[in-house]
Amino acid sequence: MKKKIYDQLKEAIVNLTFKPGERLNDTALAAQFGVSRTPVREAFKRLEDEGLIELFPGSMTRVADFDEESARHAFTVVAALHALAARLAVPVLKKESFMRMKKANEQLEKALERKDDVQAIGADTEFHQVMLEAAANPEISIALERMTPKIYRLERARFISSGGFDSIRQHEDIIQAAQKKKSGKTASLVEKNWLTLGQWVIR
Repeated sequence: MKKKIYDQLKEAIVNLTFKPGERLNDTALAAQFGVSRTPVREAFKRLEDEGLIELFPGSMTRVADFDEESARHAFTVVAALHALAARLAVPVLKKESFMRMKKANEQLEKALERKDDVQAIGADTEFHQVMLEAAANPEISIALERMTPKIYRLERARFISSGGFDSIRQHEDIIQAAQKKKSGKTASLVEKNWLTLGQWVIR
């Protein structure tokens, strides 16, 4: 139950159901989840550690405002971690992996045409998830789980469909390089893809 509460609160913050600056009431949330305040407060502490909420003991808890400087640093690290995952993944990618990446890229294009930011971000996540899974390095996934939410939250708030179409072409280049088993080039393209996203999102 503790993880479920944490996951649901984080999702609500990332998808902007809870807006930046909005106050969160542990008593009301505990009643909503049907639990005591303890697991809610534990979730609050994790979310504070991840920079998604701010705790003011004895006063209030609120959703953190967007922090562009923190997001800028996060994009740099996230890009490097995804590049590392790509380098590890390329030698072991299979035909099914490329099919899955191509399908995700097609779904991204359709979502962008509909201006559906939720589906677009989901499709982009699926595209990169293929290499993360193939890399099979849990330390990369753990590090990304901590940093990625603040990036997705800002991306959701500042969704830019035109930039997304550029990402589609970058994804195509990534697939081609990976199919040729060029680990270094693939890693470089993946890193560029994430850094470009950062440039679109952070103004």
